[in-house]
Amino acid sequence: MDKTYQPQAIETNWYETWEKNGYFKPSGVGEPYCIMIPPPNVTGSLHMGHGFQESIMDALVRYHRMKGHNTLWQVGTDHAGIATQMVVERQLDAQGTNRHELGRDKFIEKVWEWKEESGGTITQQLRRLGASPDWSRERFTMDDGFYKAVQEVFIQLYEDDLIYRGKRLVNWDPKLHTAVSDLEVLSEEEDGFLWHFRYPLTDGSGHLVVATTRPETMLGDSAVAVHPNDERYKDLIGKTITLPLVGREIPIIGDDYVDMEFGTGCVKITPAHDFNDYEMGQRHNLPLHNIFTDDAEINHSAPEKYRGMDRFDARKQIVADLDALGLLEKIDDHKLKVPRGDRTGVVIEPYLTDQWYVKTQPLADEAIKAVEDGDIQFVPKQYENMYFSWMRDIQDWCISRQLWWGHRIPAWYDENGKVYVGRSEEEVRQKHNIPAQTVLKQDDDVLDTWFSSGLWTFGTLGWPAQTDFLKTFHSTDVLVTGFDIIFFWVARMIMLTLHFKKEVPFHTVYVHGLVRDGQGQKMSKSKGNVLDPIDLIDGIDLESLVAKRTAGMMVPRLREKIEKQTRKEFPDGLAAYGTDALRYTYYSLASTGRDIKFDVGRIEGFRNFCNKIWNASRYVLMNCEVQNDAGDRVSAQDCGQDGSDNYELSVADRWIIAKLQQVEKAFAEGVEAYRFDLASQALYDFIWNEYCSWYLELSKPILTSDDFSAAQKKGTRRTMVRVLEETLRLAHPLMPFITEEIWQRVKDLAGVEGATIMTAALPQCDDSQIDQQAIADVEWLKGVIEGVRNIRGEMNISPAKSIPLYFANGSDNDQRCLNNNRQFLTRLASLESITWLKAGEEAPMSATGLVGDMEILVPMAGLIDVQAETARLNKEIDRITKDIERVEGKLNNPKFVDKAPAEVVQKEKDKLAEMQSALTKLADQVSKIAEL
Repeated sequence: MDKTYQPQAIETNWYETWEKNGYFKPSGVGEPYCIMIPPPNVTGSLHMGHGFQESIMDALVRYHRMKGHNTLWQVGTDHAGIATQMVVERQLDAQGTNRHELGRDKFIEKVWEWKEESGGTITQQLRRLGASPDWSRERFTMDDGFYKAVQEVFIQLYEDDLIYRGKRLVNWDPKLHTAVSDLEVLSEEEDGFLWHFRYPLTDGSGHLVVATTRPETMLGDSAVAVHPNDERYKDLIGKTITLPLVGREIPIIGDDYVDMEFGTGCVKITPAHDFNDYEMGQRHNLPLHNIFTDDAEINHSAPEKYRGMDRFDARKQIVADLDALGLLEKIDDHKLKVPRGDRTGVVIEPYLTDQWYVKTQPLADEAIKAVEDGDIQFVPKQYENMYFSWMRDIQDWCISRQLWWGHRIPAWYDENGKVYVGRSEEEVRQKHNIPAQTVLKQDDDVLDTWFSSGLWTFGTLGWPAQTDFLKTFHSTDVLVTGFDIIFFWVARMIMLTLHFKKEVPFHTVYVHGLVRDGQGQKMSKSKGNVLDPIDLIDGIDLESLVAKRTAGMMVPRLREKIEKQTRKEFPDGLAAYGTDALRYTYYSLASTGRDIKFDVGRIEGFRNFCNKIWNASRYVLMNCEVQNDAGDRVSAQDCGQDGSDNYELSVADRWIIAKLQQVEKAFAEGVEAYRFDLASQALYDFIWNEYCSWYLELSKPILTSDDFSAAQKKGTRRTMVRVLEETLRLAHPLMPFITEEIWQRVKDLAGVEGATIMTAALPQCDDSQIDQQAIADVEWLKGVIEGVRNIRGEMNISPAKSIPLYFANGSDNDQRCLNNNRQFLTRLASLESITWLKAGEEAPMSATGLVGDMEILVPMAGLIDVQAETARLNKEIDRITKDIERVEGKLNNPKFVDKAPAEVVQKEKDKLAEMQSALTKLADQVSKIAEL
């Protein structure tokens, strides 16, 4: 093995080997286990959320593959209708043309060309992360096979009377000219205004003052609403007002939805341009007055003066005209949530259009029942409440989009507007006996990407054909996803799969949190706090990182702020940490459901963990490759792999074997409960603290001392290499690359066969190998060694200096442990002598520690320079005394105690207590030294 661990030297080679040899494919034997990847957008690139999510899935897949399951991780990408169309349209714009000049067919050809050339970025990045899906089965939501599933579902839902076309309110993007889903709408608080207008009563008896944040929509008002219990207005319910500028007479209605405390308690109702108003309009049978075009300009339903004006230009004109008429009461500053398209940034308009809808209530009832009955379980369980809340108040689902890229709706219209649904125009003509001379035109709309991705679990496995893969792997086992798409994707998959497959799509939904930065803020380009997983794997210099974070920023002040922030946070750029360190960082933070604060300091710590494993493995290999007494190289037989029993296990060997069983159990429990934080912590503690820090140290006296027999040496070599090999297999689901690299070098010495660690068996806890006596004895040994080390630290005695040690007040068991472990103690505690004090026998002046009730004593005489140590301790006492005085002064100051946050005050109190405790210990040490 190389002297230093270099992840870049091993990762790409191993991944290519795995993929080339088909190790990611299902084995064909064992109980099926299947995970479906949430298909990333084909336009996308790997971000921290992806990195976290894919790492979780890969750990589960590798874990179950090693457990002997017939494992399929189905991979693929989503065609991402809006995002992909925008990418290609920007390219066309740069070339001086657009999709309308090309025409639909040519434009679609351009999109496919882009997809083939640039659409595989994220799948290549998944490979860098070590993801192990079956790439030979990679699917794309626009594949011919998947399109058949989409088409079949649409047709069957239509024939089941669960799809219809209707005019309803949708989120409309005036730039893209399409309906968009709620997930594609970002609502953030912005500064705005609340305009108060006077609406005259038709009978001339006065006016009502309405408050609105959108004056332009008043042209489409259908009513003014008040709360029926509002004493100010309830006598006016049933009367009418004359809508200013329009002249339309509209009613005053009473509705419980009105907030009497907001504004004046009177609200204008515009059912065609507000979702809440639409619901109220339905309750009161109000007319719908649409006053916008597809471009969000004023249409011909409005007074002529405003026709053709942009909505925001119309707003200014309307406010001015109402002011001129004396109908503008006042304008208040007002903060409001403004909905903007996540792709275009333009304000989204609630808009009345003809769209295709799915009747969701009949589908939702079965989907609710599946979770209530436990056929599908959410982890953590509280997300079931979110699911139920959405599903029990579900609205019909708008599935059409006014785009060209996507699954075109399989519907045709004749010249009278009658609709026919079928797999092709030929099928439609044949089924409905439509003559050739009758012109049919296919619907121009495409389906919402959530509709096609809702079929992911069965569409990717070949449905509607009843394939072997579909029969074997459906229902799938677990879906790993974020909470933000529980409704948009998870719920819709459940509804559609239950309807078409009569079974659940998956049995468990593991909901993970959002990956945030080290301060808990959401990562976003505008904040300049985005981290790229590939940069963390490969490293990136400061200038490149600055350029990456500020790319495309047009506002100089923001660009300067992000640059300054980046230079301060990462003055040396980002080091190359490697994939395994990044993945382990994700697992360490993966507490179910909670958002993740990603601190780069953590990944640095886990890179050190990788180094620790590497160096420990080098030590094991070096000690299994030394020459034996005959001058031959030590082979697998010399490591106890010859089947003979001519070896002897030390207490340390029996202890580490026992601890290995315990960590195997804890690891399995953590993974099975989706507590990757607990599983990874148990493994980390075992490798770093028990195997490396203690067991390998305990092995050194045995392997290097003549006090131990050949059988004992063989037992230790056998244990050392076997435990390492088994630990590598246990760690593999989390750290695939480093474990494969080392395992290939260790497996023969451990007597294990196999081409790859990926398909080796996952270690399982064997309770019969948990030797409780060995555990107790080594814990005793560790207690004594740590006690001696603490005394050395307190008394400033060099670790290299050999010292005498006394034992007092020990039990028979303590004496037995001492007799059995004298050689380990002498070596690891660096002792020159060990003395067991009998009852009544006094020790010289000593520093003392406790191991249970037993005292360990280190005589002070001759071990330290009394004068120099006293001076050093007194200097430390003076420093701490001054710090105590400073903190006490702060805590005695009422201004600080009364005004500072409670947690700040408590922090100062804790600091004071720690310093007072330290001062007491230092004073004790001075007293002890003075007696020498």
